[in-house]
Amino acid sequence: MELTSNLADVKARIERAAQKSGRKLEDIDLIAVTKTVDVDVIKEAVKLNLTKLGENKPQEIKRKSDILSKQDIDWHMIGHLQTNKVKYIIDKVSLIHSLDRLSLAKEIQKKANDNNLIVDVLVQVNVSGEESKFGLEPDKVVEFIKEVSKFDKIRIKGLMTMAPFYSEPEETRFVFRGLKKLSEQIEELKLDNVEMKYLSMGMTNDFEIAIEEGANMVRVGTGLFGERVYK
Repeated sequence: MELTSNLADVKARIERAAQKSGRKLEDIDLIAVTKTVDVDVIKEAVKLNLTKLGENKPQEIKRKSDILSKQDIDWHMIGHLQTNKVKYIIDKVSLIHSLDRLSLAKEIQKKANDNNLIVDVLVQVNVSGEESKFGLEPDKVVEFIKEVSKFDKIRIKGLMTMAPFYSEPEETRFVFRGLKKLSEQIEELKLDNVEMKYLSMGMTNDFEIAIEEGANMVRVGTGLFGERVYK
């Protein structure tokens, strides 16, 4: 695995896409998806200043963060989060990308209160309407955010979505454009505890299109660490 050269390639791709939308490389947060990546490889990534790491499973965040406790890492929970797993990550993550239901918000609020924490989250939106994907339907997002904005231990920092996998990434553009438009509508509401700071959208196959459409946070695994066998 050529992590150094892979990182250089990903950064070059991010920079080109950012320039198309009038921004710079530094305006885009790169979340390195470390799903199934060994701890030794993560240590090498951290040495390359890849310190914002995304995991799909709460237990993996807990396990890896315990091992890498002396490393300067911001952990991101990017996968579907079950309410009974909130306890594993509540004090370990910088950002939860996948808030998608009120029961989860209530559990985050409860565990945050127990730990005297304020938790930053993104609301996950299923823009494409795929049944296989989690997330709120776009027309239900505003009311959901209004409800969650009442929770004093949760700060909504933006939105997240996942596009369908297309062999031609250009076909994903409508998904990212839709999330950007939705974030602008929410920003205009000026709700308490709500800030549309982040648009987390785009993965290895389509992050350039996502950035062109307004993403400022992309989640890249394969592009950095190569193909992996998922269990």
